[in-house]
Amino acid sequence: MINDKHKDRLFTFLFGREEHKDWTLSLYNAVNRTNYTEPDEIEIVTIENAVYMGMKNDLAFILHCHMSLYEHQSTFNPNMPLRGLMYAGMLYDKYIHRHKLNIYGSKIIRVPIPKLMTFYNGTDETEDRVLLCLSDAFPDGADIRESDIEVTVTMLNINHGRNRELMNACRPLAEYAWFIEEIRKNQAGKMDIETAVDKAIDDMPDAYVIKTILIANRAEVKQMCITEYDEAETMRMFREEAHLEGKLEGRKEGRLEGRLEGEDKLGQLIDILLANKRTDDARKAAVDKNVRKKLYKEFHIMPD
Repeated sequence: MINDKHKDRLFTFLFGREEHKDWTLSLYNAVNRTNYTEPDEIEIVTIENAVYMGMKNDLAFILHCHMSLYEHQSTFNPNMPLRGLMYAGMLYDKYIHRHKLNIYGSKIIRVPIPKLMTFYNGTDETEDRVLLCLSDAFPDGADIRESDIEVTVTMLNINHGRNRELMNACRPLAEYAWFIEEIRKNQAGKMDIETAVDKAIDDMPDAYVIKTILIANRAEVKQMCITEYDEAETMRMFREEAHLEGKLEGRKEGRLEGRLEGEDKLGQLIDILLANKRTDDARKAAVDKNVRKKLYKEFHIMPD
């Protein structure tokens, strides 16, 4: 029976579990071009059900002097630097309290170096490696030299056939990319998402190291894939609805800014809901104006 409290993405399910720290270490080594050999040195510190807005990140762990924050995205999200800044703040807060560090003392405290990565496997075309910056979100014409904070997130394209050096260095990641590609091929053949996942698992070569865990947790794996598929469909509906709502709002206000504000408002809501794993609410908000109004109020988004 599927654990209804388990809201992980498949990526997190594979790379963020205590029993498979060897895969986490393989991914870390591939990303950083290191050769660490002791998985037990990894301390997983993923944010779980934080009080603030129920935020939860996909995978965070500390290894030696680095605190790695890994996010998986099946739709492109340019706001990852802002989210990464928020996640890092929460993780440092946990780290300080866990180690009983005094940030008000006269001696400097030592904290791990943050490394922010996004692993992207959506269908929109992107480069193998993209650098996202917090300063990209600053107002047009702003002098970024005025900012005392900059955050960068490296986004890696992990679709099958991309970033070959990375894939060759991390076998579980390459197998995960193959699996997602097979699901898409099966869906293109008019299979429903559940059947597509089943066939991809069955067709996976027996030599693949991730096959055993996929078979042993087939029901849960299917549910995670269905959830991610629903998220992608929600984003598609959002784009269509945002365009329509923006046009109506722009027509009402008689200016282009009105249309853009309408799109931004709905986009902000969808982004928050998906970040908080509220896929059902996001899907409803994408098509139902009354649901949107209630959620705008809940999250204090540009209240009417």
